[in-house]
Amino acid sequence: MRVDSFDFLLPDERIARYPTSERTASRLLYLPAEGELEHRQFTQLLEWLQPNDVLVFNNTRVIPARLFGHKTTGGKVEVMVERLLNDNEVLAYVRASKAPKAGSELVFANQATMEVLGREADLFHLKANVPILPLLEAQGQLPLPPYMERLAEEEDANRYQTVYAEHPGAVAAPTAGLHFDEALMEAIKAKGVDTAFVTLHVGAGTFQPVRVEVVEEHHMHSERFTIPPELPQQIADAKAKGGRVVAVGTTSLRALEAASQQGELQVGSQETDIFIYPGYEFKVVDALVTNFHLPKSTLLMLVCAFAGQEKVLNAYNEAVAQEYRFFSYGDAMLIEKSKGESTRRV
Repeated sequence: MRVDSFDFLLPDERIARYPTSERTASRLLYLPAEGELEHRQFTQLLEWLQPNDVLVFNNTRVIPARLFGHKTTGGKVEVMVERLLNDNEVLAYVRASKAPKAGSELVFANQATMEVLGREADLFHLKANVPILPLLEAQGQLPLPPYMERLAEEEDANRYQTVYAEHPGAVAAPTAGLHFDEALMEAIKAKGVDTAFVTLHVGAGTFQPVRVEVVEEHHMHSERFTIPPELPQQIADAKAKGGRVVAVGTTSLRALEAASQQGELQVGSQETDIFIYPGYEFKVVDALVTNFHLPKSTLLMLVCAFAGQEKVLNAYNEAVAQEYRFFSYGDAMLIEKSKGESTRRV
């Protein structure tokens, strides 16, 4: 399967570099399992939802993961935290004129330091002399996606975070959730729709390009996620009453599908490097709310697996023609799982 077959032409002006005035003000492209696509407003998601459906959100919280400091030799360094390992240790990308060696020290403001313990592929294992989260909150910058081509501004501290964000650890937002505000969440519950939460800490690898030509040769970065103990029963109850499982975002979908690889939905914390592309058999999710993704990206491949490659790429081309806004601060899609996809996972 060729990576190039997941390409589409995206004019630069279609990239949303700033959020809409209101969270719910985005457009919604509805791609049903059968029939033609429809152009809607995001608030019309409420009309589509039915009592006994269960919406599954990712309640990770984005941390200000980018730190600037220097080596003891004086050279400047930029640390981009990829994963919190414990209160004092992280895996991180380090940008410097020369890669720091094990045993060396990185220095930040207020006498905070990080010792380089070693290296794991592209990531450095760092240990700080102070608790990591307070250090990031005090000195870190919010890491906006590269395609925004700008540094975080004051507004981003609120808008690049979901209203239900709870557990800190992500370095990128689960962006489908950015469209929901408190009023919409309350209206969803009032309609009899159940809500549930998983936690998947989105890593910086989500922005890494696919560097192979053949899809099957790509290896996904690993991410940590947690399935709460009550979720299997919530899903079972929804299915028993004819409800649908609706994943809000590809991260929620990946967590649900990764936890279901052995059949039953496994609760607790796990690691996953699941790679979903056309041919994958979905086990849990019936519909997906998601933003528009980058050309030739693993997230676009996931969406194509869910609804059909030709169908999704046609919808993307229509979205470009209709001037939808793309990527993290862009518009959304509501996608029902295709009924005709093959059931093979490689």
